[in-house]
Amino acid sequence: MIEINRPWSRWYKTARWRRLREQLLTEQPLCVMCLRSETVTVATVADHIIPHRGNEHLFWEGELQSLCASCHSRHKQLEENGKTVLTFSADGWPA
Repeated sequence: MIEINRPWSRWYKTARWRRLREQLLTEQPLCVMCLRSETVTVATVADHIIPHRGNEHLFWEGELQSLCASCHSRHKQLEENGKTVLTFSADGWPA
């Protein structure tokens, strides 16, 4: 179902997006946020570094990063909503 207030949702169902996602996850198979804390996690999400918010150019041409589902649904969403995300490095200090 396409959300009425998010017409770009259909872009994620296109073959073009699937190719972009697959290419990114092949080139960058690990979650970049997890790697910052020296944790190795397989990435499953192609995330727009700069939120596109319906801007077609940013959607297709914007820079992407590989994230695991957990980082995408928690840390990235908090960042996009202006919240500070505190993460810790492998030595236990804030990153």
